[in-house]
Amino acid sequence: MYLGIEIGGTKLQLGVGAGDGTPLAELRRFDIDPRLGAEGILSQIEAAGKQLLAVHSIGGVGIGFGGPVDDQRGIVHKSHQIRGWNDFPLVQWCEDKLQRKTFLQNDCDAAGLAEARFGAGRGQRVVLYVTVGTGIGGGLIINGSIYRGGGGGAAEIGHLRPGLDATAANQTVESVASGWGIACAARERVHAAKDNPTLQPFIDDLRARCGGNLDALTARSAASAAAEGNELAIGVINTARRCLSWAIAQTATIVSPNVVVIGGGVSLMSEKLFLEPLKAEVANYVFPPLDGKFEVLPAAFGEDVVVHGALTVAAGAR
Repeated sequence: MYLGIEIGGTKLQLGVGAGDGTPLAELRRFDIDPRLGAEGILSQIEAAGKQLLAVHSIGGVGIGFGGPVDDQRGIVHKSHQIRGWNDFPLVQWCEDKLQRKTFLQNDCDAAGLAEARFGAGRGQRVVLYVTVGTGIGGGLIINGSIYRGGGGGAAEIGHLRPGLDATAANQTVESVASGWGIACAARERVHAAKDNPTLQPFIDDLRARCGGNLDALTARSAASAAAEGNELAIGVINTARRCLSWAIAQTATIVSPNVVVIGGGVSLMSEKLFLEPLKAEVANYVFPPLDGKFEVLPAAFGEDVVVHGALTVAAGAR
């Protein structure tokens, strides 16, 4: 058995499993308080990790981290959401605290590996994995192995620039289509529409969903509002989804995958609002000879995909 750890921008998960796609023996999930930075997350990992080690016979640890990493040196380069991770020696820290051999991967690479070997991409030669959550990331798996490219960081689909006018580093697909991007866009639309009486019922609905505090408005609440017919929220979700569809199509045009697997919390909204129209939009944007040559599927491991990926990394490195 192994311990798999997912470190994201809004959630932390620790799971125990065999690293072969079989059900987890135990899973613990925690919310992340961004105000506490990396220190807060590390304290959560240490406490929960030691509790799990006391209950299960664990031979090693795998970590899927939400940001760029140096897996050979065991170092986290940075997080785009949480402060305090810059050039942090996470593998050494984990081995010191938990006394188990530890292996590190980017969360999308790890998740893609699990989906390619045991999940929605099983049996396929080229699998493009895309996660849509707090941020947006990608992983390319070829013949069951992570493809890193010549300089590392391959398939980082969330950092594509959507259009020729997106010249700033923060003008990315992630800034539009991620969970944080959706929440930000919803808040902006509420402010922009405040003097439009036609849209007032939709504004009131969104305000009610966050207790009147727009800073607390989330992508999940925006998606729920959209599913119930809120026109402001529908516009936000449609824009985010179309941007993501464009990015998937551009990447698919380059790598010609057998399957595109979509994971992450944002992808869990209703199929009618997200996955069904996304498939049609990808087909509209992709290089025409590739249309119909690959499937777009939801992640088989759902919200636990990064944990399964981390376990796969640990098991494969034994």
